[in-house]
Amino acid sequence: RLRDPAPARRGRQTRGVAAPRRGPPASAPRADATRPRDLKMRLVGLTGGIASGKSTVSGLFKSAGVPVVDADVVARKGTGGWKKIVKAFGNGILLENGEIDRAQLGQIVFSDPEKRKLLNRLLAPHISCGIFWEILKLWVKGCLVIVVDIPLLFETKMDRWTDPVVVVWVDPKTQIERLMSRDGCGQEQAQSRIDAQLALDWKKSEADIVIDNSGSLDDTKEQFQEVLKQVSAPLTWKERMMSRDGLLSIVVCTAAGVLLAQKNLL
Repeated sequence: RLRDPAPARRGRQTRGVAAPRRGPPASAPRADATRPRDLKMRLVGLTGGIASGKSTVSGLFKSAGVPVVDADVVARKGTGGWKKIVKAFGNGILLENGEIDRAQLGQIVFSDPEKRKLLNRLLAPHISCGIFWEILKLWVKGCLVIVVDIPLLFETKMDRWTDPVVVVWVDPKTQIERLMSRDGCGQEQAQSRIDAQLALDWKKSEADIVIDNSGSLDDTKEQFQEVLKQVSAPLTWKERMMSRDGLLSIVVCTAAGVLLAQKNLL
C-alpha cells in the first residue's frame, strides 16, 4: 500500500493558512533533502484524496481566472497512454464507443495493488510529459501563477516542483459517505478505495495550505478566497526573473550590454 498504516497526528492546521512542511513518515515516499525551488513561475500544487473535493477547488481556481493543468485531463489526451492500458488490461475495460471504462478499470486496480502499480507505471511518463507541455504553453503565454492539479502529487514526488502545496482535506466520515453517494458503492468497497491511497491525514500534515472541505460549499468558497489571496501574492524576485517576461528582460539587458561593450572596444 502507498498509505501510511499509522499516520502520526500533527495537530490540525489553520484552514487556508500556510504551515511549515514536515518530513514524511518512513513508509511514505521520501523527497530529497534539498528540494528545488528555483521555479520558472509560481507552480501551485493541488492535491487531496478520493471524494475529498479536490475537483471542486480546482473548479474554483478556474472560475477565478487562474490557469489549471489537470493531470486527469492530460491522462485522457492522446493515444499513447490509452494503447498501453488496453494492451495491459485487455479489451474488457473498453466501452462500446472505444473509450476506457474508468469505473471498470478502477474496480480492477483498487482491488489489486500490483495492477494499480502497473497502471501508475504505464501512465506516469505519458502524464508527466503532458503536464510539462501544458505548463510550457502557459509559460509562453506569460502566465505567472499556474495550478497543477495532481491526485498523486506526493506519490510521484512532483510536490518538490510546486510551492505552495494545497491539500483539500475532508474528515473520514464525510469522505466515505460522499464516495458511497458519488459512486454508488458499498461501505466496504469505498473504504478499500480510500485505503489504497496515501493517507489524507498525512497529506494534510505535509501541506503548505489546507482547505477543509468537510462542511458546506459556501464554507469551502470562503476558505478558497483566502487561499487565492496567498497564491496570487506578488512573485518573489527569483520567481519573477524566471518567468517569461523576466527571462526576456535578462536577454534584452545582456544583448544591450554586449552591444555597448563592443561599441566601447571599437
